[in-house]
Amino acid sequence: MTMADIILEVCVDSVESAIAAQAGGADRIELCGSLITGGLTPSPALFRAVKQAVDIPVRVMIRPRFGDFCYSSHEYEIMCEEVSMFCNMGADAIVSGCLTKNGEVDITMMQRLVKLAGSREFTFHRAFDVTKDPYKALDEIKALGIGTILTSGQKNSFVEGRELIKNLVHLAGDEVVIMAGAGVSPASLEQYANYVGARAYHMSGKVTLESSMKYRKTGISMGLPGLNEYEIWQTDEKTVRKARKILD
Repeated sequence: MTMADIILEVCVDSVESAIAAQAGGADRIELCGSLITGGLTPSPALFRAVKQAVDIPVRVMIRPRFGDFCYSSHEYEIMCEEVSMFCNMGADAIVSGCLTKNGEVDITMMQRLVKLAGSREFTFHRAFDVTKDPYKALDEIKALGIGTILTSGQKNSFVEGRELIKNLVHLAGDEVVIMAGAGVSPASLEQYANYVGARAYHMSGKVTLESSMKYRKTGISMGLPGLNEYEIWQTDEKTVRKARKILD
């Protein structure tokens, strides 16, 4: 495998970011809502708009809420319905993950999600990074027929988790693509991509843009405390292009 064979996936939560990702040379997009909370299921309208705006494959995140990956029966039924809906709408792949209360892959839940995805590819997302035993989780995900695992090596960034990722790449072989994510940037790729040896990398390439609003109400927050309501996170085409050049 040469560096040019490596997949660069960009996670986005807007049409503007999707367009920038494609222009920068991304191989595919992971479409989410609310990336600021780690990514949630996007709206059908956003999916349609992104599919119209770009030509590269669009993978859809299925995650009903912020927080852990141990879902209630109501949340799970919503996830199942959304997998079917987005597949019918033309999603190129599904991205999701369910865990048990004991921090293990929920085999029963995942079997149904994979079945609903049909012939489409499936990524087990960073729920993997909070499993109790990553090596057992790898074997279970292999057995489910899932083709990709997104992981930071159970650390806050792929650089910190590089030893585990390197081991997972070796153990996964050709059965599962280990996609390194979290903290992926041109600088970190240049320093660690060869060492890690992953077949795919996942980045947002985001920059912080100033709101276009002139009038700004102070002292009120609409969401998570500490967030600036007058900043917008958006994928930067130049950052994606630099990453693509390094992998090429």
